[in-house]
Amino acid sequence: MRIDKFLKISRLIKRRTVAKEACEQGRIYINGKPSKPGSEVKVGDIITVAFSGSEIKARVKSLSEHVKKDEASDMYEIID
Repeated sequence: MRIDKFLKISRLIKRRTVAKEACEQGRIYINGKPSKPGSEVKVGDIITVAFSGSEIKARVKSLSEHVKKDEASDMYEIID
């Protein structure tokens, strides 16, 4: 699954266009490497999302095309 789509479906980022822009600005990393919007993400990958002044690290637990809002957080696990 593309990283921009995963970020939107998992609701780590609200809109796919915002996720795409974050990737293009170098604020999204997969396993420590900068990612492009079309980079593939797999189960077990570590995603780092750098916001202004802070960052979130999440491990991918599952990939799904359609997820209900209350089940979206089951797609990832926040790590330190």
